[in-house]
Amino acid sequence: MKLYPILIMLCTLACAGTDSPAPPTPERPDESGKATYLALGDSYTIGQSVEPDERWPVILADELKKAGKPVATPQIIARTGWTTRNLLDALEQSPPTGTFDLVSLLIGVNNQYQGRNKEEYRIEFRQLLQKSIAYAGDDAGNVFVLSIPDWGVTAMGEGNRDHIAAEIDSFNAIAKDECDKLKVVFIDITGISRTALNDPTMIASDQLHFSGKMYRLWVNEALSRVKQLF
Repeated sequence: MKLYPILIMLCTLACAGTDSPAPPTPERPDESGKATYLALGDSYTIGQSVEPDERWPVILADELKKAGKPVATPQIIARTGWTTRNLLDALEQSPPTGTFDLVSLLIGVNNQYQGRNKEEYRIEFRQLLQKSIAYAGDDAGNVFVLSIPDWGVTAMGEGNRDHIAAEIDSFNAIAKDECDKLKVVFIDITGISRTALNDPTMIASDQLHFSGKMYRLWVNEALSRVKQLF
């Protein structure tokens, strides 16, 4: 007889559990009326080894908002290890939809790291620039490129820094030349990246990529020019 009260209590608890309302779904921020931003690249754009809010496109969007130019959460198409060919393939397989008010491109470090041909880089970088312009509504004035940073200043580049620096400069010269031809803004952050040689706080925990602190310096360098693009 003593079992009945226990069974009744268990049934009551079970029913109460099934009747409990589901937790509310978090509301997405209202981004209507904000400029749209597409960021294309590799590990530096996706922010390898840093928190999502330390990615330079995210920092840039936040700083633009503070400057009175509200920008929606950036759409980032980037992956660690990507070369120009990898990015082109990804855009062919899953192209972004619609057009964007702002498009950025930072690509080439893996072409250099893998010893890829420079003429190949020129051709593929030009194709990526053309795609970037198309994504910006065929307006080259809404596109900007960041130069390739110098990973030779990290621990992984020790012992070969002069060679890496020369190679990075060579690839960047190609990128700038192609930007000039298509009237796309080219922003040089390579010199800033080299200051990490004497400041370990500029390097991420993996000892190969850069930290959020470094990415903020890139944004500081780019901000005044990007504000004029849209």
